[in-house]
Amino acid sequence: IMDPYVPPEGDARLSSLSKDGVKQQMQKLRQTAASQLAYEFEGKAGICVGGKQEFVREGKVEFLWGEAGICEGKCKNFFNKQKLHSLVTERCYPDMVRGNRYKTIRWRFLESLEPPRVVHVRCEGILNRGNLYGQVTVRMHSRQILAIYDRFGRLMYGGEEIPKDVLEYVVFERYLVNPYGTWRMHGKIVPEWAPPKDPIIKTVMIPAPDPSQERE
Repeated sequence: IMDPYVPPEGDARLSSLSKDGVKQQMQKLRQTAASQLAYEFEGKAGICVGGKQEFVREGKVEFLWGEAGICEGKCKNFFNKQKLHSLVTERCYPDMVRGNRYKTIRWRFLESLEPPRVVHVRCEGILNRGNLYGQVTVRMHSRQILAIYDRFGRLMYGGEEIPKDVLEYVVFERYLVNPYGTWRMHGKIVPEWAPPKDPIIKTVMIPAPDPSQERE
């Protein structure tokens, strides 16, 4: 991820009059200015099809994000390797499939608590100035359900009846030189102040009955 976005602590809940709030506002202004320069550069080069707001307004963000979850096996409990490669980059693919073998994942998107919003835009050349890649970081605040079962069908994490409010900063990438290139999920940014994840529910094997006790 080129120049990763730094989410404000508390996600803009700090007062603008406090010391930390002023520091947060200054950091946000610097990031916004850099994003605007990158966005204008893409437009002048004539290689960015559709603006960043259209990318969000047309629902492409939620579509790509939801489709990637389905192909990973989160919704219908199947794994579509070819389709997932078309929706995520080579960097993101191992992170999505690592540790999922022999597990049953039930995931459901319920609703968006806030509309998706582009908070960060970057455009840089890889190896040379003409080999341009664009990245946008999208703030997504949604309500989801996630339950993970082990290979024996025992619940390891979450629950199918427990909705959770999830705040995510998802990075999407596109190869801008290719006019037919598409946006793909590239990764997520986890802020340092994010609360820790819920612990995995540990399960143990029930010992078999002792045959000698059964005879008694």
